[in-house]
Amino acid sequence: MQENVYSVSGMTCSHCANAVRSEITRIPGVREVTVDVDAGLVTVEADDQPDRGAIRAAVEEAGYQLVG
Repeated sequence: MQENVYSVSGMTCSHCANAVRSEITRIPGVREVTVDVDAGLVTVEADDQPDRGAIRAAVEEAGYQLVG
């Protein structure tokens, strides 16, 4: 199991967290997504290292930006 933490900008509320969580959980192999809106962090637990491009695309689909 791999755990990765990503910085996401633009999230301000639980709706934001739910949107990001919903998009990222669609990525194959992702097991759990935890969103800390106050810190702007998203923790992704997956079977293998998730593709950063897929994470970026999911975050952007939710309407936010992956930092870095």
